[in-house]
Amino acid sequence: MEELKDTYQRRIDYLRISVTDRCNLRCVYCMPPQGIDLMEPQGILRYEELMRVARIAAGHGVTKIRVTGGEPLVRKGIGEFLRDLSSIPGIDDLSLTTNGVLLKEYSQRLKDAGLKRVNVSLDSMNRERFLKMTRGDNLKDVLDGIETAHGAGLVPVKINMVVIKDFNDDEVVDFARLSLEKPYHVRFIEYMPFNSSEGWQRDKCLPARQLKEVIEARIAPLEPADTSRGCAGPARRFKFRDAPGEVGFISPVSEHFCGSCNRLRLTADGKLRTCLFSDNEIDIRAALRDGSSDGAVEALLFKAVKEKPERHHINENIFKRCSRTMSLIGG
Repeated sequence: MEELKDTYQRRIDYLRISVTDRCNLRCVYCMPPQGIDLMEPQGILRYEELMRVARIAAGHGVTKIRVTGGEPLVRKGIGEFLRDLSSIPGIDDLSLTTNGVLLKEYSQRLKDAGLKRVNVSLDSMNRERFLKMTRGDNLKDVLDGIETAHGAGLVPVKINMVVIKDFNDDEVVDFARLSLEKPYHVRFIEYMPFNSSEGWQRDKCLPARQLKEVIEARIAPLEPADTSRGCAGPARRFKFRDAPGEVGFISPVSEHFCGSCNRLRLTADGKLRTCLFSDNEIDIRAALRDGSSDGAVEALLFKAVKEKPERHHINENIFKRCSRTMSLIGG
């Protein structure tokens, strides 16, 4: 088996699959209030096409798959798709990112389908602020969904908070306290430059190091978490002494982790992206639909990986903000 390995000798063993560009929220840093121009249904990859890519990727060393959207739970048949993914030989870590609105309804079905865990995007626990940020009055649904997911065994439940200065940074300590009460993994993510109606302002991005200092000053010192068992990723992981949960910091802007990046993204419309902050894409949809062999699809996977950049350039003058919104990229 030839592994997917890029020019910089990074082993690519993680595939993120977007199954839809649809979403039931309208988060301000993701899309405009009227939503986005949605793709025609025929432009979205069918489940069997997504499965084909996943199966071929697994044959070349991919062991971890995360399903994303838009909001993946709005696509009909998602449970059956996850069941099929979980049956692929070599895939030992299957997870899903969700906004949590439908999580209470779906948690047990997701667990039964073979899903290991969920990441829930939640940027405020204040109802009015949640409404302003997401343009949806669904905070209770999300909080109930988190509880239900934990009860169903989709663990650890990871709660992802994008921190924006002067908007929701006053809730950072409240989010960190969740790890004192429950075995949740609360992760603080720096505000990143994506194409959205709000625009991206560098001064709205709070460095992860500063967030850690605030949390420790208000609660208690943080200790390094045990990283020897699973849950590997870009987060710098910590915990409070004797706490059941964890606190993590993801710092793509202030302290990039490009040197250890192991991921490849497949968009819902069939494009391979090797960097979240690069618009360079390899079209794989045509090969999936024109009768091309598995060998031709493999060649496109290897081509994409070979073109993976060494790093992003967010803090340099040459950086150009992504033309796609996060809902189109797939997270």
